[in-house]
Amino acid sequence: VQLQASGGGLVQTGDSLRLSCAFSGGTFSSYSMGWFRQAPGKEREFVSAIRYNGGSTYYAESVKGRFIISRDNAKNTVDLQMNTLKPEDTAVYYCAAGFPITSTTRQSNGYRVWGQGTQVTVSS
Repeated sequence: VQLQASGGGLVQTGDSLRLSCAFSGGTFSSYSMGWFRQAPGKEREFVSAIRYNGGSTYYAESVKGRFIISRDNAKNTVDLQMNTLKPEDTAVYYCAAGFPITSTTRQSNGYRVWGQGTQVTVSS
């Protein structure tokens, strides 16, 4: 399985950005998908996740109401729509695939495969 994240860039506070992650080499509809981010000098943190069938979505408190995760099982992609961006959203964003149980959905160790990351920079 391979993941390819794209869509990052430099935007201003309040702008929107849409990240996309392309999945290949496996059965996408079997995998739950997650987005994590890592800012300079900080640990990687959970952002959002979506179950294999799209039935449940999860968000970090810091992005709830601003970010929307979605998946297209026909196109093997998972997107993260990021609205009302803030400087504190600046980070490298990683998509991940795996079979997390409920208790590990928000944890890195719940995922088996990671993409290469895409940089998001929000200027103030």
